[in-house]
Amino acid sequence: MAMCTAPVRGHRTASGAANCPACSGGYYGYRNRGSYYSRSYDKSSNYSGNKSSKSRPRWSPANSSVVYTPAEIRSLRPARESIEKRATLPDRRDVFLCHAWDDRKGTAKELHDLLESKGVSVWFSEKDVALGTSLLREIDKGLVKSRVGIVLVTPALLSRLKGEGIADKELSALLARDLLVPIVHETSYEDLREISPLLGSRSGLSTEEDSTETVAIKLAELVSI
Repeated sequence: MAMCTAPVRGHRTASGAANCPACSGGYYGYRNRGSYYSRSYDKSSNYSGNKSSKSRPRWSPANSSVVYTPAEIRSLRPARESIEKRATLPDRRDVFLCHAWDDRKGTAKELHDLLESKGVSVWFSEKDVALGTSLLREIDKGLVKSRVGIVLVTPALLSRLKGEGIADKELSALLARDLLVPIVHETSYEDLREISPLLGSRSGLSTEEDSTETVAIKLAELVSI
């Protein structure tokens, strides 16, 4: 009987299995202590070892054009559950957009416009805080009246967090509940963890993985009830 070559050559690829005298028939595998097992090999299979595999969460519509990584689904699930619990509360915005002051006319405005174009109601300081009113008071009201908060993590926000300004107060309120989804843009979660370990412990979405347009679609699906 032909012996499996996985202990020596490994079967990380289809070609590795194909070159094995025991597994070339379509099965491959190796388990510890020299024991062997058989497992169907299918290039289209989505087995648990494939960390880069993508799928759609339960809240994503059947006709959706976007897919999610397993990490994204895990990180968004608590926010989705909170959104569903708060769905019946009246007079609620879908999203509270937390951002650095320096991004208000750039990336934050772009994300706001994309979300609004997809039917998402967004609390955005640039339009929701009137001249002469208390910024902190209006932020408090915006947080209370929003189903979920998203924080746009940019180099400008990281700089602001070091100074413990208004953005830091917004984040403290959002972090107290499962209502926060970080969106990392032009920086990394590693950089975020150096500035704010608590916020950095949350995972969310990143424009390094998806375009801003795709991020907006995923957020729109997240808040759609």
